[in-house]
Amino acid sequence: MFTIENELLQVTIGAKGGELQNIFHKNHQLQYLWNGDPSFWAKRSPVLFPIVGTLKKDTYFYKDKPYQLGRHGFARDMEFEMEALGQTSITLLLRSNAVTLLNFPFEFEFRIRYAIEKNNLTVTYNVKNSGEDEMYFSVGGHPAFKVPLIRETDYSDYYLEFNEDETLARWPISKEGLIEKHPAMFLQSRSVLPLTKELFYNDALVFKQPTSSMVSLLSDKTEHGFDFDFSGFPYLGIWAARNADFVCTEPWCGIADSVDSDQQLTDKEGINKLSMNQIFEKCWKVSFF
Repeated sequence: MFTIENELLQVTIGAKGGELQNIFHKNHQLQYLWNGDPSFWAKRSPVLFPIVGTLKKDTYFYKDKPYQLGRHGFARDMEFEMEALGQTSITLLLRSNAVTLLNFPFEFEFRIRYAIEKNNLTVTYNVKNSGEDEMYFSVGGHPAFKVPLIRETDYSDYYLEFNEDETLARWPISKEGLIEKHPAMFLQSRSVLPLTKELFYNDALVFKQPTSSMVSLLSDKTEHGFDFDFSGFPYLGIWAARNADFVCTEPWCGIADSVDSDQQLTDKEGINKLSMNQIFEKCWKVSFF
């Protein structure tokens, strides 16, 4: 485990999966991250790479050859090496190897940088194509935040608020984990989404191209919450395990296959492409209060 901290925040990160383990606010004496209770969901903030979501039949084709990847890819289950560590930041590195090349035939360097400043956490994904061929990939975050934040409140006392009024369709997920063909209207000219456990009984809320760049966790019964900035990510997932005390705000550069996907990696919706030595970088930020 690695720890970074300043006068307000103490953040712990694990080498396995490069995954956040704790976000503790010293002044408020509050833990903001889900505790990973395995009876609901054992993860806390998995990193999604080199795919986001599920592939049709867990398979994609590249240059006429089939490859298999499980949901969200392999990074979340692999050991990252610590490349740089300071008082308030850490950079973790995952390189392609003989194992990754079996089902992802691209050479890469994938870095995750966690940095804190005052009450803010910034998470940066940096992907470098270290091979000679064009590289195709997706990347995303899956942080789970504790709800309720304080004992005197209930889950339904909280809501998510977008920083713009949204007219958004929800893209349903099939029982195989694929994106259905037809969306269902979900938000119509409003910014507030009340939280209930039942909201996630049919899996995640998947949104494409929201107008907003930020969503906040708020409550009328406490001053504590957070602002989550997902600027630059074209897809947003919101999810919780059934009846669990958390909510995930998931910024994605990529998305699960659709039910009618042709399974060709180069045609995959939301896929990112890098030329040799080219670098892709995106970051999301959270401010805790």
